[in-house]
Amino acid sequence: MLSLTAQTRIRLARPSSDLEAAERFYGQGLGLSVLHRHIATSDAEFSLLMLGLPGASWHLELTHSARHRVTPTPSADDLLVLYLGTAAPESTVKQLEACGGVRVAALNPYWDEWGVTFEDPDGYRLVLCRRDWSV
Repeated sequence: MLSLTAQTRIRLARPSSDLEAAERFYGQGLGLSVLHRHIATSDAEFSLLMLGLPGASWHLELTHSARHRVTPTPSADDLLVLYLGTAAPESTVKQLEACGGVRVAALNPYWDEWGVTFEDPDGYRLVLCRRDWSV
């Protein structure tokens, strides 16, 4: 049987049509660090950008390939939810908008009640939730 633990590393990987725009949104807008970057040197390679928090057991990996065009196909319910334990500061909301995020109504009204939802430059959604996460 597979043995997952709280320390199991998680990589959320998805395509991006514009890694620079994604870096502005998640890096400058949200405050994630660039953990790793690889720029393709040929059409056979993928460029990638890993964003997260140093030392965390998770990161977001965004990929792009000139040869293998994969158009991001997010739905209105593809969410990356961050449980902040408090309302997102208005300065963060404005920064995310200035960095390419678009504030949108959530498909599920639960998220509008408990937070604020943005579409990132690829159309995926980020929720800044004011609730705590407790297990």
